[in-house]
Amino acid sequence: MSQATFSVTASEYTMAAQVQQIGPDVMINIIGGDHPHIGTVTTFGVTTALATVRFPSHDGRVHKDDVLATMVAQQIKPQITGSCTITVGVHVDQISQEQINAAAGMAQKLGQQISAWLVAHPVIGSGPQYYSDNEQPK
Repeated sequence: MSQATFSVTASEYTMAAQVQQIGPDVMINIIGGDHPHIGTVTTFGVTTALATVRFPSHDGRVHKDDVLATMVAQQIKPQITGSCTITVGVHVDQISQEQINAAAGMAQKLGQQISAWLVAHPVIGSGPQYYSDNEQPK
């Protein structure tokens, strides 16, 4: 199991990505700002379309962090050999328009770093073994 951490700082805040290979799968946690959290969970795989769960935020709203997850997912999809789960939670208190605008570029840079790392650390190993339809555990 390989893992790495990447970060990008711009407009007076930092986003960090913790990446973990779990067999053929990849788990990515992107956090940052003043109050890191889990706002959204985005999943996809080799044969599975992108899907997202958005958790409640405030005043009846939901988190929109999946915008960042989607940017990262698009960059790393060619390197995914199994499934990928991306959690994101970035909150900057009293965020400025400049900081909002910086978020997309920060996510793009994280995606580039993660993609390069996945290329340098390919999944190595055999897949699981299963019984055939006419076999049973002994």
